[in-house]
Amino acid sequence: MKIKATKKCNCEDKKVVTKKIAEPKKVAAKKTCAKKETKKSVTFTIHAEKGKDVFVAGEFNDWNPTAKKMAYKSREGIYTATIKLAIGTYQYKFVIDGVWCADPENVESVANDQGTFNSIITVK
Repeated sequence: MKIKATKKCNCEDKKVVTKKIAEPKKVAAKKTCAKKETKKSVTFTIHAEKGKDVFVAGEFNDWNPTAKKMAYKSREGIYTATIKLAIGTYQYKFVIDGVWCADPENVESVANDQGTFNSIITVK
């Protein structure tokens, strides 16, 4: 196999290599120019009684109240959930047995259109 051409792509100094094969088969060049979005693991925690159904909902999951179930950690007596989030600022709330509540340990909040407050997290 011979390399026919090597050229730079428009993004992040990645190279696209086009290969030529002796047989008359067509081989498509693979382009990997998609910019990778950096995501960071963010762990949400809340103290709640054992046996509760606890979820975290927010802008990162379209406010779906059952999208991300939190696991109970008996040693610490808390519920936790880890979500990979892109850099940015997000509003969120916890849903405990169907009741929406702001994060009691987070002082960062903003008023919402329901007359309550959403907690805010900033991923850097």
